[in-house]
Amino acid sequence: MFRDITIGQYYEEQSNIHSLDPRVKLFGSVCYMIALFLADNIIGYALAAIFLYVTIKISKVPFKFIFKGLKTIVILLLFSVIFSVIFTDGTVLLDLKLFNITAQGLVKGIKLMARLSLMIMGMSILTYTTTPTDIADGLEKAFSPLKKIKVPVHDIAMMVSIAFRFIPILIEETDKIMKAQMARGADFENGGIIKKAKSMMPLIIPLVISSIKRAMDLAMAMEARCYRGGEGRTKMKPLIYKHKDIAGYLCLFALLAVVIAGNILWDILDINIYGFITPS
Repeated sequence: MFRDITIGQYYEEQSNIHSLDPRVKLFGSVCYMIALFLADNIIGYALAAIFLYVTIKISKVPFKFIFKGLKTIVILLLFSVIFSVIFTDGTVLLDLKLFNITAQGLVKGIKLMARLSLMIMGMSILTYTTTPTDIADGLEKAFSPLKKIKVPVHDIAMMVSIAFRFIPILIEETDKIMKAQMARGADFENGGIIKKAKSMMPLIIPLVISSIKRAMDLAMAMEARCYRGGEGRTKMKPLIYKHKDIAGYLCLFALLAVVIAGNILWDILDINIYGFITPS
């Protein structure tokens, strides 16, 4: 389960997506989320899915790695869809006494599942193709104008970088502790909610202690190297836009444009999707 968490994991490969400026990929993640929330019909979701498919193929990241991130949110997806289906008023498809399943609720649930699934897979591309250091550098460079109003941009970027670096380490540490406790007879699977909560204590306590120790070691290492923040520091690899980065921005703006055009086309066609799923 813990190895299915994709946040902070980097897939090393030589591709055009990997070589893009991190600012382009950060902006692309925001643009993709905006496109998903602008999409309100099958045309928009199909365009977003095609864009994601092409991006994954160009990045050379295996699809099994992308889909792996969905395993961690499958319960969230199911709950979101169920609540959307049973708490949305509209044309009743199935009367279950306690609640009704409506055509509008079913469509809303499908849209929500598609939106969340595509968003999670899209965010996975960012972390799989960008190292934590590049993400931090991209954030610092993108928000550098905020330094004029005394926002500690470098410190925030450093914290984000450290957090991304620690996620895979903590996942691996959790896996090791869990296996060690299971070898000693710990049971993390069986029993009710209270029993499962109690069984997690032998896992949580060593993990917290290990995390604190790692944080203290990191603080001592940074202090020993005379780290005093970003003032006056230079970059070994300064971020400079290239032609492919400009092309990346143009593709992102094109995605937003075609999604908006898809919404307009859907309104012009005036398709009543509820008529296809409502019994006559």
